[in-house]
Amino acid sequence: MSKNPCRLAFCMTGSFCTFEDAFRQMERLVSLGYEIIPVFSFNASALDTRFGKAEDHIARARHISGHEPILTIQDAEPLGPKDMTDILLVCPCTGNTLAKLALSITDTPVTMAVKSHLRVEKPVVLCPATNDALRGSAKNIGALLNIKNCFFVPFKQDNPKKKPASLVADFECVPQALEAALHGSQLQPVLV
Repeated sequence: MSKNPCRLAFCMTGSFCTFEDAFRQMERLVSLGYEIIPVFSFNASALDTRFGKAEDHIARARHISGHEPILTIQDAEPLGPKDMTDILLVCPCTGNTLAKLALSITDTPVTMAVKSHLRVEKPVVLCPATNDALRGSAKNIGALLNIKNCFFVPFKQDNPKKKPASLVADFECVPQALEAALHGSQLQPVLV
């Protein structure tokens, strides 16, 4: 890794069906030496779904990271300016969050965390998981690909026959995408 220990803001948004993949990567990153500060969007921290209870997700992030998750906009704001983290990962990153980031909307702890990183020119890595990536979210992905210090975990169509507009990141590429971003480059290929 580039910096030991590398301090990572690990942000989770409401693509609940990919939470298991995200938590596996959180565990993997801890084993690789990352110090993780979890950050949850309002939906990720409040909604119980068929994929689990919100309080259980928060407890799991706390257990894996050893840090209290950030759940408010106020607590997310100092991440970048107070040099609390070196890099930020949004994993999973929903289409809703992609849209907000593309339009500089800051109304959740995750969008504030991203804004705080970008304003001090720290790298942000997005791990998309959205059913409308090749429709409504396509323009937002394109806009974010053109933002300085904004990088993506490589992504692919997850079910072209049943969900032709859906894209999901290759979660196994998260460590490589982070390492590339720490060196100022996009892991290639972006489309797998």
